[in-house]
Amino acid sequence: MECFWIYVTAADGEEAGRLARQIVGERLAACANVLGAIRSVYWWEGRLCDGEEVALVFKTTSDRRDPLVERLGQLHSYECPCIVCLPVAGGSQDFLDWIEGETRGYRRP
Repeated sequence: MECFWIYVTAADGEEAGRLARQIVGERLAACANVLGAIRSVYWWEGRLCDGEEVALVFKTTSDRRDPLVERLGQLHSYECPCIVCLPVAGGSQDFLDWIEGETRGYRRP
């Protein structure tokens, strides 16, 4: 099973924590890392914006990827949230197996 990192930015730590708890609680991701405050510079509605956001990363599987992205779109406060899916090219097989197990609701023995 292919694994993915889903990179997301949120308005603040409170929203990032809420998104993390909801998505992991629904087992759409095995875990979420709230990376903390970042500075984002971007264009929005014809204006150059410069402000703080909070970045987070979800770890999930290929079959949970699209439902996770859809659910984030429902839960997120932004009209056009940054949600980017990055395939995992490799890594610890034990960790990748853990992601698969947790998104299905079972634990490895």
